[in-house]
Amino acid sequence: MQRLYFDHNATSPLRPEARAELERWLDAGLGNPSSVHGSGRRARSVIDEARERVAAALGVREGEVVFTSGGTEAIGLALRGAAAKLAPGTALATTTIEHAAVLEHLRALRDGGHPLLELDVDGEGRLDVERAARACAELGAGLLSVGVANNEIGVVQDLAGLRAALERAGVRPVVHTDAVQALGRLPIDLEQWGAQLATFSAHKVGGPVGVGVLVARGGAALEPVAVGGGQEMGFRAGTESAAAIAAAGVAIELAVAERAAYAERVEGLARRLWAGLEAGLVGARLLGPAFEAPDARPARLPNTVNVLTDQGGDLLLARLDLEGVEASAGSACASGSIEPSHVLLALGLDESGARRGLRLSLGPDTTAHDVEQLVDIVCRTCASLVEKQGTTGGAVGGP
Repeated sequence: MQRLYFDHNATSPLRPEARAELERWLDAGLGNPSSVHGSGRRARSVIDEARERVAAALGVREGEVVFTSGGTEAIGLALRGAAAKLAPGTALATTTIEHAAVLEHLRALRDGGHPLLELDVDGEGRLDVERAARACAELGAGLLSVGVANNEIGVVQDLAGLRAALERAGVRPVVHTDAVQALGRLPIDLEQWGAQLATFSAHKVGGPVGVGVLVARGGAALEPVAVGGGQEMGFRAGTESAAAIAAAGVAIELAVAERAAYAERVEGLARRLWAGLEAGLVGARLLGPAFEAPDARPARLPNTVNVLTDQGGDLLLARLDLEGVEASAGSACASGSIEPSHVLLALGLDESGARRGLRLSLGPDTTAHDVEQLVDIVCRTCASLVEKQGTTGGAVGGP
């Protein structure tokens, strides 16, 4: 059976160029990058070259790039490291639709004595930047974390507008953005966004799992979270995986270089996908902002379609999997959870609705034929579930 992979927001397959780079250095006899002998120096050189690639791709200085074991560790270092430099009791702020890696770190800091404000969004997931800036000013927030693009519904926040609003409100928190989903899909401009801290993950763009990136701009003050070694300029203890970092550098460099062409192509496919589902599913609703005119400021990720259906949740995903479709109901980090999506709850859906989102995320290898097949399978599967529900006289799978 041909498998249709529509879960690129969870992870993208390792791209050939990254695989070649990984295998090249795995077989090169590299030593510990902190060792001063020959194999150690070669490993250090490999990491330095990757750091140069990533810095150039992201438009930052090499000394501002910190490699971690993944996006979650990068986020933890950014938030906990920045909070540790604030005065005790300084308030923190974020939005209600952030990834769990952001929310759980900040809630732990709240429990440790930092008041936390979780800013509401509207029914499409947008943050009101003026209201957010006023709230940060009133609270005296010292750290603000707003993801530029949401992994579940694809909404893109106006970080440049937020920066201007914060300046008008006369408040200057340290700004962190979770840019994991933006990499390779949106233009990255940390200066315009006003972000001192930004976090990324290589495996979302065809790099290996296990490599994250923290950008700490302009000498952003951070306290190391993991101690026991002086790696990564003292920000993060632990021996680096030189081969994996090299592969990540290649993947990130290529993803940024190919972004414009990729985004244009995949957005066209995403629009076709939504049009097909809207026509074939009774009562289907696109979650997040509508697709805007092509020349408008991006309101949503070009590759993400999250649809509210009458038949959602784990049962629909299981049936789709049997039909060869790999998709998601939300964040992969919450897979297996029976809890409704906190993102969809924040949009104003009730608990039933928040369990019925179907997230379909496209990737570089997605084709028009894949989209046509997906639309057919999803519509047929939902119709079959409705029919079965009708014949059982209750919920699907019920007595």
